Amino acid sequence: MTSNGPEKSHATLRYTSMRVSIFLGCLLVALLLGHFRVIPVSGEAGMVFLFLLAAVASAPLSYALLSKQRDEMSAQISGKVTGMRSRTAERIAAQNAEEDAADEAARAATAGQG
Repeated sequence: MTSNGPEKSHATLRYTSMRVSIFLGCLLVALLLGHFRVIPVSGEAGMVFLFLLAAVASAPLSYALLSKQRDEMSAQISGKVTGMRSRTAERIAAQNAEEDAADEAARAATAGQG
């Protein structure tokens, strides 16, 4: 197994934490704008609106700012899936070979009796 190095070993964790950080930053800005009445909010509906505003604002920011991290995460996941597929294919081939050997042995035993 090859090592991807520390910069790529936790790409999913790093991407997710950066994405959450961007959302929390947008939420903080939205809450401050609501607190200083730049955005008129009141009650629970206003808080839900601020959370939705933060989510909508953080999505394009994450898309634009985290493309490198998203590519690293994609490469990490793709490598793991490829490894799992090759191990599964090897395991299936080994099982098929065992099954074929058992079938051949059974045929040979049947042919020897008849």
